[in-house]
Amino acid sequence: MGTTILGIDIGSSKICAIIAEKNGDDIKILGAGIAKSQGLKKGIITNIELASKSIKNALNDAKRVAGTQYEKVIVSISGAYTKSIDSNGIINIPNRDIGIREINRAMQMADHNASIPSEYEKLHILPYNFKVDDQELIDDPQGMSGARLEVQTHIITAQKSSLCNLVKTVKSAGVEIDNIVLGSYASSIAILDVDEKELGVAVIDMGGATCSLVVHTSNAMRFNDFLGVGSLNITNDLSTALHTPLGAAENIKINHGSLHGNSSDLIELPVIGDDGSTHEVSLEIVSNVIYVRVEETLMIMAKSLEDSGYKDQLGSGVVLTGGMTKLEGIKELASAIFDNMSIRVAKPKEMNGLFETLRDPGYSTAIGLILYGAGHFTPYEIDSNKKLRYKNEVVVQDMLNSEDSDIFTDNRIETKSAKNKLRNIASLREQKNSFLNKIWNRMTQLF
Repeated sequence: MGTTILGIDIGSSKICAIIAEKNGDDIKILGAGIAKSQGLKKGIITNIELASKSIKNALNDAKRVAGTQYEKVIVSISGAYTKSIDSNGIINIPNRDIGIREINRAMQMADHNASIPSEYEKLHILPYNFKVDDQELIDDPQGMSGARLEVQTHIITAQKSSLCNLVKTVKSAGVEIDNIVLGSYASSIAILDVDEKELGVAVIDMGGATCSLVVHTSNAMRFNDFLGVGSLNITNDLSTALHTPLGAAENIKINHGSLHGNSSDLIELPVIGDDGSTHEVSLEIVSNVIYVRVEETLMIMAKSLEDSGYKDQLGSGVVLTGGMTKLEGIKELASAIFDNMSIRVAKPKEMNGLFETLRDPGYSTAIGLILYGAGHFTPYEIDSNKKLRYKNEVVVQDMLNSEDSDIFTDNRIETKSAKNKLRNIASLREQKNSFLNKIWNRMTQLF
């Protein structure tokens, strides 16, 4: 029996809901719904009622196509809400055997040691380096022997108020969330392969009103950043420069969007505020307006990558995705701005049932949410529910629910001794109940 997963990408320009089924290693898309975003600006929810209505519209279309209900719900959150820090944790291992339990303890210790502002909540705790005794740069310590385990983690946090508003918005659409995932993290899951992450790669997701940067090295996330600029800014620029309504400017961008200003053809556009009036504009001017905005955006992202300190560690270069990457000539411009680094424009990975519409860079986040729900995340992670996620989650659950494991709840460790105390209390209650039952039986015999 498979698991049905619902992924909801809450973007500034569109809401995308996808329903997929996971059977073993196979993932099949069953249905998808897309609705225009309302109640959101630059990735931030500004009107819960309108945003909820957009989610509901997308969800209803997805359910209608899929013809089935969902069991697991994964929702994206914009980088606008987030901040990131690094933290480390060290634990001793008396029995010298490193398993899931020990890895969990080390990551929980890193979580405990992190200095997080009170108004922020941890969203992802992602390890990027393990150290066993004096041996560093270990990708996966499971099964190794050692007296001490150390882990370095990249922790992504989100504003508590924003998380609460997101949950309220989705709940108003009739959906209970199982996991919340950073949108750019989901996009990287959908477009990167193992070799790219191992060699080092930067992913830039260029969406409707936001651009996000994620850096992976050695198959782990090391850095993320956010910019509140996207393709809607191009639409606004065209509307202002060409003195035409936003709707006409959006059509120009979609139908004539190019960074190559070598066409002198003229197009006829309506004049803003003057019904029935039109004027002619050269496509060269259109290209120049688009070029200026895209160049500025890429230069800001290049500066962010430079400041991250990881630019020299990116053997796989830069991967671009998101709706803005459909502009003709963006790959060549990015190559020049990023000092001739390798540039790839990426679409989501292929999977069964993938609709033609979804084979588009603008749907990388939505597909990434489905893959995340199906277990395609980093080798280890503590998710938005403070649960350890692992590439073999069945093993995790068996280990964490076993008699010998520690229980991790709300950043507190309840050890085996605490469990034994509970068992002793239960045993005393049973003895007391047994004693009372004996007295009652004796009294009924006498009277």
